[in-house]
Amino acid sequence: MSKSAHIDSFARDHLPPPEAQPVFDLKATPEIAAYPARMNCAAELLDKQAAKFGDRPAYHFGDETWTYNDLLAKANQIAHVLVDELGLRPGNRVMIRGFNNPMFVAIWFAVMKAGGIVVATMPLYRWRELTFMADKAEIGIALCDWRLHEEMEQTASRAKTLRRVVWFNKPGDTAALEPRMARQPATFKTLDTAADDICLIGFTSGTTGQAKGALHYHRDVMAICDTFSRYVLKPTEDDVFSGSPPIAFAFGVGAHIAFPLHAGAATVLVEQYTPQVMLETISKRKVTVFFTAPAAFRAMTDLAGGYNLSSLRECVSAGETLPKPVWEGWFKATGNKIIDGIGSTEMLHVFIACRGDEIRPGSTGKAIPGYRAKVVDDQGKELPPGETGRLAVQGPTGCRYLANPERQAAYVQDGWNFTGDAYMRDADGYFWYQARTDDMIVSSGYNISGNEVESVLLLHPQVKECAVVGWPDKERGQVVKAFVVPRDPAAATLEAVKGLQDFVKAELAPYKYPRAVEFIAELPRTETGKVQRFKLRERAGL
Repeated sequence: MSKSAHIDSFARDHLPPPEAQPVFDLKATPEIAAYPARMNCAAELLDKQAAKFGDRPAYHFGDETWTYNDLLAKANQIAHVLVDELGLRPGNRVMIRGFNNPMFVAIWFAVMKAGGIVVATMPLYRWRELTFMADKAEIGIALCDWRLHEEMEQTASRAKTLRRVVWFNKPGDTAALEPRMARQPATFKTLDTAADDICLIGFTSGTTGQAKGALHYHRDVMAICDTFSRYVLKPTEDDVFSGSPPIAFAFGVGAHIAFPLHAGAATVLVEQYTPQVMLETISKRKVTVFFTAPAAFRAMTDLAGGYNLSSLRECVSAGETLPKPVWEGWFKATGNKIIDGIGSTEMLHVFIACRGDEIRPGSTGKAIPGYRAKVVDDQGKELPPGETGRLAVQGPTGCRYLANPERQAAYVQDGWNFTGDAYMRDADGYFWYQARTDDMIVSSGYNISGNEVESVLLLHPQVKECAVVGWPDKERGQVVKAFVVPRDPAAATLEAVKGLQDFVKAELAPYKYPRAVEFIAELPRTETGKVQRFKLRERAGL
C-alpha cells in the first residue's frame, strides 16, 4: 500500500479490514500489472489524453461540442473553486447532483484532480435518500444543478455534515459555479495520489433497504478500462459513444467517462432519454458504441425500422439479464449483436460478457480477461456444469463497503465476491442467469430494495402492514408489487392504490414506486412472525 495523499482519512479509516476484503488480482492483465504505485485516474484519462487529443471532440451535447482541451480547462477551473474557495482537502467527499451533460463530467474530474472522493447521485433521488448518503459518507460539499434544487435544499437542511452547496446552471447567481470558474485559471496541478487512494463511493441499495457505499480506488477506474473496455469492447479514437445510463451509475461511469476517454473517442450526452431520442441520437450523431438496459433495447426494436442505425458497431446491455427474444429482435432489426454483461456497483463494471461471434444469445457470456468466476453451492463448493448455484467472482476490482461489516461479510466470502445472482455454467464455460438469490427487485436495470419501499409505505396512515416483492413483467423484467393490509378494509379502492403510489413517488426515486398494489387481509408469516415473501411470489407462479 502506497502512502496516501489524503489528509482527510475518513474513507480509508472505514474500509473493511484486509481479511474481510476479496482477493484482488493486481496482475489480471499485462496493463494492470504495470500500474505504478502512484496514480490519479484524472491524470490518466484527462490530462494525458488532452495532451494527445487536445482539439478533438470529447463531448457533444445539444449544439455544444467540448474538446479534450475544453474539458481539461473547465475541470481545472472547478478544481480551483473546490480547493481555493470551498476549502476541499484531499480525501473530502463531494456530492454531485446533475444530469448527463459535460458539466457533470467536468465536476467529476475536478474532484478527482483535487484528490477528493466523488459521490455521484441520480437526478431521481429524493431528499430522504440523499440525506442518508450524505450522513453515511460524511459529505461536506455538494455541487448541484439548480434544476434539482428542491430535493437538495431539503437535504442540506437535514444532513449533519453538509456545509456548502454550490449550484450550477443557475442564471443570474454570482455565487454559482460558473461565475466562480470564470475567476480561476485554466491550469491546475493534478494531485499525486496513490493508486489505492479512494476516488469514488458508489451507493447502491440492497435487500436490507439501506444504501451501501462501495469504495473504489483510482486504479479500479483504470482497471475496468484495461479489462472490459480493452479486451471486449475494443473502442478506438474514431468511435462515438452514447447511451442512457446515468453517470451516477457504475454502468454510466464506464459508458460515458472511462471507456471513451481511455480510447480518445467522443461521447454524445443526452439528459432525457426515451426510445425515440435514443434512436434519433444514434442516427443523427452516427453513434458507434451504445449502452442501455434490456427494456430499452426492447422498446427501441419496435421503432428501429424508421431510423438509419448503420453506424452502430457495438451495443452493450447491462443492469439486468438480457432475454434471448430481446437479443434476437434487436439483431433482426439492426444486424447488431448486443454484448450482454453482468456487472455491479461493488465490482464497478462488467466482469462476464462476450462479443461478436462468441456470443450465445440468452447467455451472459464468459468471465472476461482479468476476471474469474464460478458457480458454487451454499457451502462454497464449486458445482459441475449444468447445476445452478451462487455466482462468485474475483478480479482486479471487488467489494469494499463503507462501514458496513454485516453486508461486507455477506458479499465477500473466502476471498470471493458473491453478487447475489443464481447462475448455471455450461460445459463450454458460458454463464446462464437463473434468478436473484436474495430479495432484490431488478426492474428495467434498476436495483430496488423491497424493504426500502415497505418502510415508506408504512408511513402512510392507511397502511397497517405491507410486503413488497418483485413481480414478473414482460417489459421491465420485474416490477415492484406491494401487498398491503389496510387499516380500514373499506378504503381498499382504486383511488387508494393511486394515493399509495403517489405517496411513494414523493418520498423515493419514482422508479421505486409500486406499479402494482394488492390489498389483502393479512400477510403470510412464519411462527416467529417473519413475512413469507415466497408465498406472495407464488401467486405469480414464481
